Amino acid sequence: MKNEVEVMAIGNGTAGHETEEFAAAVIRELAEEKGLHLQYMVVSEAGASVYSASKLAAEEFPQYDVNLRSAVSIARRLQDPLAELVKIDPKAVGVGQYQHDMPQKRLNETLDGVVEDCVNSVGVDLNTASAPLLARVAGITNATAKNIVAWREEEGAFTSRAQLKKVKGLGPKAFEQCAGFLRLPGAKNPLDATAVHPESYPAAKGLLEACGCDAKEIGTDAMQSLPVRVKSRGTKALCEALGV
Repeated sequence: MKNEVEVMAIGNGTAGHETEEFAAAVIRELAEEKGLHLQYMVVSEAGASVYSASKLAAEEFPQYDVNLRSAVSIARRLQDPLAELVKIDPKAVGVGQYQHDMPQKRLNETLDGVVEDCVNSVGVDLNTASAPLLARVAGITNATAKNIVAWREEEGAFTSRAQLKKVKGLGPKAFEQCAGFLRLPGAKNPLDATAVHPESYPAAKGLLEACGCDAKEIGTDAMQSLPVRVKSRGTKALCEALGV
């Protein structure tokens, strides 16, 4: 196929079942006639119409109408669900039939808190995250999120967490709050790709050295033995030695 499509995302809304049957038939035909191995997956399209009519969608895809914007949103949910869903008001995703009976201010605060907890728990790729996703990270405002994206576009990809300090509006306090949630896969310092906060790097490196591990092994199978090594050396003794 021209665009080398491997996976097709199908919304679970109106005519979703019929579309799934049609897609399955086309996939079988392509496999038999051209040897192509295409797959499909049904994706929740809750809130896609809300996104397509939003100001953000118009800014991202000014050349598309609302139907195509919805299609893009559904496809992106298959690629990175969290990054796409944060662009939508949580209430638009559907959180129960009684949501309108709740005190709206309290409901909004609670839902926003849940979204932020999810984002901070999973972590965010600093070099690919959109402004709406970055704005959900602790310590980062909407304005700062846009500044991070602008810095990235002007200066190129971030190579270390420390470079965040060069972003306009991101001061020491904000850095302290957000740094541990922002990831840099493939960074020169392997710890920049983890949930370890920069202020804990010395302790983390000391722990690895004490256990005979190398920071370059972070993210590999070699690190699976770390808990056993820590236990064999004594957690309390290591903490005292590292001053933590």
